[in-house]
Amino acid sequence: MRLEIITPDRKVFEGEVSSAVFPGAAGQFEVLNNHAPMIAALQAGELRVTSAAGRESFQVSGGVVEVLRNNVTVLAESVLA
Repeated sequence: MRLEIITPDRKVFEGEVSSAVFPGAAGQFEVLNNHAPMIAALQAGELRVTSAAGRESFQVSGGVVEVLRNNVTVLAESVLA
């Protein structure tokens, strides 16, 4: 699936991933390939991504994630890699 992490001032990440774990406002959740469409609020915490290149993590300060047809878009308030 394709993941984009965007802040108001820059694109932090763009690429193919096999899974992503988000710090949801109601608790942590994971998105895998062919996930059902959804929109969720994010709280401050660690966003973990697994791709062919390995694992990466980003500290987000909150935001929103949208999952639609294997495209995952994160609109984050701010991100520390």
